[in-house]
Amino acid sequence: MPDPSTQGRLSRRTLIASLAVTAGAGAGSALAIGRDDAPAPASATGSTPVEPFHGTHQAGIATPQQRYAYFAAFDLEAGDAKGELLPIGQVAANFQKLMEHWSSAAERLMAGRSAGPLPVNRPGAPADSGIADGLPPSRLTVTFGLGPELFDRIGRKDLRPKHLHELPAFSTDRLQPAWSGGQLFVQICGDDPQSISHAFRTLRGRAPGLARLRWSQQGFLGRFGDATPRNLFGHKDGTANPRPGAALDDAVWAGGPDEPAWFTAGTYLVFRKIRMDLPKWDTSTAQQQDQSIGRRRDTGAPLSGGHEFTPLDFARTGPDGEPLIPADSHLALVRDIPMLRRSYNYDYAFQTAAEPAADHDHDHDQPGHSHDDPLHDHAGAGHDTYDTGMLFCAYLRDPTGFIGVQRKMAAADRLNAFIQHTGSAIFAIPPGAEPGRHLAAALFPAP
Repeated sequence: MPDPSTQGRLSRRTLIASLAVTAGAGAGSALAIGRDDAPAPASATGSTPVEPFHGTHQAGIATPQQRYAYFAAFDLEAGDAKGELLPIGQVAANFQKLMEHWSSAAERLMAGRSAGPLPVNRPGAPADSGIADGLPPSRLTVTFGLGPELFDRIGRKDLRPKHLHELPAFSTDRLQPAWSGGQLFVQICGDDPQSISHAFRTLRGRAPGLARLRWSQQGFLGRFGDATPRNLFGHKDGTANPRPGAALDDAVWAGGPDEPAWFTAGTYLVFRKIRMDLPKWDTSTAQQQDQSIGRRRDTGAPLSGGHEFTPLDFARTGPDGEPLIPADSHLALVRDIPMLRRSYNYDYAFQTAAEPAADHDHDHDQPGHSHDDPLHDHAGAGHDTYDTGMLFCAYLRDPTGFIGVQRKMAAADRLNAFIQHTGSAIFAIPPGAEPGRHLAAALFPAP
């Protein structure tokens, strides 16, 4: 759970207040995103906050963080109904259709409007589930991402962002294939979980024949107002987020001569599902907890003294001559990553139905895993016991630094005694869409 440098902070008020087939939807088809003759319901036009879909950047990144989130990854369909492999040109056309459908639906939903009928549906079936009828959008945002494999699948390898490569395996990872990777990514955030559920069903209903769901996860935050949110260890999470303006721009938004021109104003997302051993954490001493993190749980202040936003002092020692912030604490290892954290807690409690798990006989031989692993008994059965922790989301301009720090954490982080990384993915988040264009239109320039 990397915590970036304390040089600058995105304030809570600014961070928490700043893709069935339709005819003619090929590479040259027209798209009228957001054209809807039905007016938005009154609840979406009054005092209820509505986040804009169009803009330089996609919503849901620098947007003030909402209380709930739904994350999902999809893969493009590789074969047709007869089981024959689709040619790259058809996969690319299907991708464009999906992004048209998804972009159009997302814009309408974020504005508080109906997403419209499904592209293909049974005669007489309702166009919408109705579960959000009468509900305001509640700051709903829908954010889309593209995985490393996608660019090969659609024949656009030359347009893949420079740093978009699968994350390497880290020595302490216990990754579940069921929670990792993906060619397409969807992040849905908002302040009403029912509106979020409705948005996900709306997007998934537009995917059959074009893409299939790979994994999904749900998260939440407590009500903290302007204060930094707390994770399920009770510690504040996101203290060192960059301030709006130059610090945020430099840390998050991609661009420059090394990146493809279409990706300017986009960003990278590193997604990690981090499982927490809460029973062990809750029976550890306060000193053990604080020294594992490098901060005080109650105030968020660094152990070197001061308040939550006091600069870190790694040279300050205690009466025993040892640094007050241990060199192997989480904070000491991850302080230099420029990124915007937008993480959420998850708590699936005790899972009684066995779900896909890693080959744990193989895992026993991996570096960092032994029969004395404090999480071995919990994780050995996969996600069929106590599954709770953090859905870590880091938006950053260049994931190279994150990879380097993650290797350092795998080797020495005290927090490893209480956590395991069980899911992992990386995505390129395209820049925002212009009116009348879908979010991946720049990948398919007009002839």
